[in-house]
Amino acid sequence: MARNTYLKEHLSFTQAKVELLTEEAHDGGKTLYMKGICIEGGIRNANERIYPVDEIAKAVDTINEQLKTGHSVLGEVDHPDDLKINLDRVSHMIEKMWMEGHCGYGKLKILGTPMGLLVKTMLDQGVKLGVSSRGSGNVNDSNGHVSDFEIVTVDVVAQPSAPNAYPTAIYEGLLNHAGGQKLLEMFKDPAKSNKAQKYVSGEVLRLIRDLKIEGK
Repeated sequence: MARNTYLKEHLSFTQAKVELLTEEAHDGGKTLYMKGICIEGGIRNANERIYPVDEIAKAVDTINEQLKTGHSVLGEVDHPDDLKINLDRVSHMIEKMWMEGHCGYGKLKILGTPMGLLVKTMLDQGVKLGVSSRGSGNVNDSNGHVSDFEIVTVDVVAQPSAPNAYPTAIYEGLLNHAGGQKLLEMFKDPAKSNKAQKYVSGEVLRLIRDLKIEGK
């Protein structure tokens, strides 16, 4: 028996083979990208699900068709509990996806949003951020095979220091962190002053330590 369900699949920095790329922007600045595996096919994953390679290929094609028609596929920091995109948590957008072997790869452009700046600062500090696909599909209860798979987006998640621990929730951790609201406001205007930049950097380092996520 198959049931339609909300699907999210986490890959750590190492599993996703994340590469960080910097490219020249139109305004003369630099744009940061994360590139790597977004979802693996043909194997039984940690959630006991198997995504046939042809299902992943169809889902990747659908994302690329959306991009070709001018649709922006936005991603968030962490996972919400549904398929809705929350604009206050958007940190990046998918530039393109493609297949290599049995895996679906993606290139994510880090945006200048508050959460995008938080992601950039963490990456600059050596934090090993992973990725997590979010979508829907029918899961066969007897063998775990997924059919009618659709990718809604790919999110960025923090990799905890403890092996096999659940990915750390950056967004909730930030809001619950001492001074988190002030830090979020700073990210909304990071160019306010040198003092603000130093404050943001210091607070992010404290957040990394307190959430026990992997840095240098």
